[in-house]
Amino acid sequence: MEASFSYSFPALRGMQASREYYVVMCPLRLIPKIFLFNEEEIPPEHRSQRILNKSRVPEITNYMLENSKDYVFSSLTASVDGDMEFHPYSEEANFKDLGQLSISLEARFLINDGQHRRAAIEEALKISPELGDETISVVFYHDTGLEKSQQIFADLNRHAVNTTSSLGILYDHRDELATITKEIIADISLLERYTDKEKVSLAKHSPRLFALNHIFNTNRRLLQKKKGEFISEQEKTFLKEFWHILCDSIIEWKSVLNKEISPSELRSTYIVGHGVFLEAIGLIGNYLYQNHPSDWHSYIKQLSSIDWNRSNKKDWMGRAFGSTGRINKNGQTIQLTANLIKQKLNLPLLENELEIEEKLKSGE
Repeated sequence: MEASFSYSFPALRGMQASREYYVVMCPLRLIPKIFLFNEEEIPPEHRSQRILNKSRVPEITNYMLENSKDYVFSSLTASVDGDMEFHPYSEEANFKDLGQLSISLEARFLINDGQHRRAAIEEALKISPELGDETISVVFYHDTGLEKSQQIFADLNRHAVNTTSSLGILYDHRDELATITKEIIADISLLERYTDKEKVSLAKHSPRLFALNHIFNTNRRLLQKKKGEFISEQEKTFLKEFWHILCDSIIEWKSVLNKEISPSELRSTYIVGHGVFLEAIGLIGNYLYQNHPSDWHSYIKQLSSIDWNRSNKKDWMGRAFGSTGRINKNGQTIQLTANLIKQKLNLPLLENELEIEEKLKSGE
């Protein structure tokens, strides 16, 4: 292969399943040029990848641009359909897998993993061309047909497991809402002791009361904020005060802290041990923050007088749980639970809340 008519990369050679593969450091400016993606109109059985989800690209692009000093991308994985040769720098045993990888200019590159990163890099370079000199690692497999490329994609994703939303919140040090949520948990003994920071739902006999994502979602509802949005000092103060008063107002939670009842007993007996309650309280807290900025504390303290027992079917069946007794958490049950709590606190229902109440009465 003529070197002047090929791409040439310093590369590290590896071996998997008796087949060679190569890892190279590719300048970002080359990524949009060599990895073309025009498979959207091709049926799935004739593609090597899923169709690009364009709605994901701006988020990844913004992440890259807003964190240009400390963004992190994992490797792209690609198949090469064309001539490819590896020339080791030395035949010595310790260096024979370090060398130069030459790939024909006529070769076709198919991305097996990383198409959204590729698209985001292309968009980011349009705004910040100086990023073009930075590099990303690329793993190349030699493939002379589409069948193997599809199998590589299937194998790469076969054992992929997404991190839980709780773990994502725990490890996120950029998002202000994630940060303040973790600060609140660390500051309140009940939350620190009984919050599972990894799982998104708790097993029947879990020794925890809350999942981190439930507290995060409650804060999101309290402020009506989306992930990544700015949070003022006033809002942070409100969140901290809210959780202190809430934790002091739910008698059943205090019983767990005082070892009078176990977390599993609380969850099986009361709705206050479930995410549907927490997020409903988030809706109510936001209403109070907007409409009762000076006396919202007094309303939260009244929560101690409400019967949260799941045996109280008159109040909670059809709202926090269905006819089977199983707790349901979705947008509708969260709102219905919040509606009843508002009524018990003598707070007026808004127009949309009245509408959902009418639907409940009519059995829709």
